[in-house]
Amino acid sequence: MTASRNAKGRPLLTEGKRTKKIDARFTEAEFKLVLELEKQLGVRRTDLVRMRLLNNASSLVINAKDLISSIDSIAAEMGRAGNNINQLAHYANIHKIKGILREQVAERFNLLFENYIGQQKELEIALRKIIRLMGR
Repeated sequence: MTASRNAKGRPLLTEGKRTKKIDARFTEAEFKLVLELEKQLGVRRTDLVRMRLLNNASSLVINAKDLISSIDSIAAEMGRAGNNINQLAHYANIHKIKGILREQVAERFNLLFENYIGQQKELEIALRKIIRLMGR
């Protein structure tokens, strides 16, 4: 009877069958943290433990929600800075044509542009770190 049931169902695994089990005990606070990680990352508990133990224990489990939120806030700030730079460049070009460009406008433009370049470098560094961590 079992032979006919196996023929219709999923084939038996010959390799990679998980037969060993590890039991672990947690405090209430630790278990709540595990449940929270499970919910936030969208990963089952067993997969979370497997990832943490087997996939290079020195690497981090990344909270995707926080990561996306951080990248979104950096991108929004860069957008605001870029908008200010465009407005100042437009203002400077109009006044340069008229011959009445003030030095303060050029200084403000340079300050905003330096800030923008600094934020862009920070974003590049953060993204490289994320890529390195995910590649492990």
